[in-house]
Amino acid sequence: MHNNLVWFRNDLRVSDNTVLLKACQTKGKVIAVYCFDPRHYSETTFGFPKTGKYRAQFLIETVINLKETLSALNITLIVSTEKPEHILPKAIKENTINTVYYQREWTQEELDVQELVEENSKHLEVSFKSFYDQFLFHPSDIPYSNSYDIPRVFTQFRKQLEKYSKVRQVLPKPELREKDNLLNSSYSIPSLSDLGLETFETNSKTAFPFQGGEVSALKRLQDYHWITGYLSNYKETRNGLVGKNYSSKYSAWLANGSISARTIYWDVKQFEKERESNQSTYWMVFELLWRDFFKYVSMKHGNSLFKIGGILEKEYNWSQHKATLKAWINGTTKYDFVNANMIELRDTGWMSNRGRQNVASYWAKELQQDWRIGASYFESLLIDYDVHSNYGNWMYNSGVGNDPRDRKFNIESQAERYDQMRTYRDLWLGNTLF
Repeated sequence: MHNNLVWFRNDLRVSDNTVLLKACQTKGKVIAVYCFDPRHYSETTFGFPKTGKYRAQFLIETVINLKETLSALNITLIVSTEKPEHILPKAIKENTINTVYYQREWTQEELDVQELVEENSKHLEVSFKSFYDQFLFHPSDIPYSNSYDIPRVFTQFRKQLEKYSKVRQVLPKPELREKDNLLNSSYSIPSLSDLGLETFETNSKTAFPFQGGEVSALKRLQDYHWITGYLSNYKETRNGLVGKNYSSKYSAWLANGSISARTIYWDVKQFEKERESNQSTYWMVFELLWRDFFKYVSMKHGNSLFKIGGILEKEYNWSQHKATLKAWINGTTKYDFVNANMIELRDTGWMSNRGRQNVASYWAKELQQDWRIGASYFESLLIDYDVHSNYGNWMYNSGVGNDPRDRKFNIESQAERYDQMRTYRDLWLGNTLF
């Protein structure tokens, strides 16, 4: 008998999960562990909670769902609020685990935890196997020999992958296993207050009224593609600001791995075959490619993602002005478009892509404030925070990343173009003018 443990990280699903499937391809016991790592609920360097209440609530819902879907396969999920390097060696020893399977990460904090887990398990006879499983295009399938060859400009990256790479097929869900005597054990999932966060009522005006978890993600996919057919008009509506259907909202489920990029891709391909193929269906895949791009950028540049000069090592006269930050956060700047977006973020944990670009450009380019403060605030508030996309986009909008044109947004013309009737601003500001 060969006993395996699946260490869940940002891959919180049972479908199309390489790590889980590999672990289940043996006759021995399979158990799973998920840690609400206390470091994720501490303060950042800039004084924000690293994981705020909105994303934490979405994550709690996700883990509840994961526990249920694993239980249906007769796999126990041990949930802990201890650090992974403490709980995993314990679980390995108590369950006579031979191999630990996990999703491979490459950003510094995640690497540090991996090393601690392995170091603390050295005295146990256990091996570790990791797999890249959060990409659309797997690192082994892209036309670059290593991450250093990744181009600086997205268009070049996109064209190369579209020409030379293929997306792997979706993997099946593991088969039902024999019952595990751990299955009925109680591993409680923490509440917001257990994590040191305040409870909240979902804002009725939110553009993201969805629950966390794989079941919700797949339901959204079915709804957005097949029931409503909104996918057919995605390119025309994606710059919208109001309501749940101007964009797919897949980013939140993708961020914690409740759904894979491959699952979305192949569902789009099915839609193109059965319904229609147009610019909108292409654009959905185009956005998944952007997500991949920032993952490869972070793989290439490592900790430069978090340094003030970014991947370009540029020197600007950045400031850190507390009153300016307060006005930006609370939506009391000179631009009502910025204010509406910042209030939406503060009150819901969500902001449109159009809004994110505008408020980031304003913070970094116009106010010339340290872009990392803005990135850290987004990290705290956003339900769909993903380290690679968040810091990649912030660098891009701040002139220290992958934008070859180093653009600065004209906030007033953006507001006129995307909120001509003031519907969005009125929703979040009432009729108040700043």
